[in-house]
Amino acid sequence: MTSASPAPGARAAVLGHPIGHSRSPLLHSTAYRELGVGIDYTAIDILPEQAEQFAARLRTEPGWVGVSVTMPMKDALIPYVDEPSERVRRLGALNTIVVSRGADGVRLLAENTDVEGIIRSLEGARTAGAPAPASGSVGQSIAILGSGNTALAALEACSLMGAATVELLVRNPERAQGALELARTLGLEATALPYTEAATRLPGYDAMISTLPARAADTWVQALGLGARDGAESVGNTGVIKPGAVLLDVAYDPWPSALATAWEAAGGVVVSGLSMLVHQGVEQVKLFSGIQDADWGRVTNVMCDAVGLPRP
Repeated sequence: MTSASPAPGARAAVLGHPIGHSRSPLLHSTAYRELGVGIDYTAIDILPEQAEQFAARLRTEPGWVGVSVTMPMKDALIPYVDEPSERVRRLGALNTIVVSRGADGVRLLAENTDVEGIIRSLEGARTAGAPAPASGSVGQSIAILGSGNTALAALEACSLMGAATVELLVRNPERAQGALELARTLGLEATALPYTEAATRLPGYDAMISTLPARAADTWVQALGLGARDGAESVGNTGVIKPGAVLLDVAYDPWPSALATAWEAAGGVVVSGLSMLVHQGVEQVKLFSGIQDADWGRVTNVMCDAVGLPRP
């Protein structure tokens, strides 16, 4: 999927609800400034029932080059795009729409760069010093909290990184059947378990990916076996996870999350969802700007600097 270089007055935005906390405007604006590209990038609060109307805006209003898409819009906009990528068709979720203008008019092209964001975030944790897993770049056994649209991207990321087994820890396993079907399509051995049964399984995971919204995992900490013992502080609560196991918590506001704090106290390595946001955002910047040949390592670095992340 490619996009022509943006004309004067080009604009893009991140869509979602709530959206006031999003760091995407800062990240994208930083990247475009580094690249010398004039794209005005904002945040728009939008609900699923407004999806059709907004898709019409993308087709008719001048200047649009694309939008980033977050919850709860990742599946709501799919019926209104013209060309979903194979990945979007497979996952049933998008996070990127590119507005393409040509002789045949305006077309909306859909992609999902969350997968790259997850892979590069976890690979960065390994580079930063987490122990090498037994197999694959992320390890043999992975846990995913949740089964929604971001969890579907996490499943594809696990497949691409060579994971052997994945366990979906959810409130209701019956509602995870779509995710399990995707896992089978991807060649993953996957099961869905109530998160309340996960405490005894935690020491077997090489990594965990929490795809839950901000604060949603707070009440899961005790059930996962990561909380305080006998009323004591959770600091030093080692032995409940594999030493050096990596947690990627896609929620980044507030940070650190209760889950991230407990995971680190138990001896694990924590990766903020800001890291995922940066890496998936780099791929969106390529699509919105139409630039493929650039010093993307430097662009990534200045984006990390903008939000206070260590450079990869």
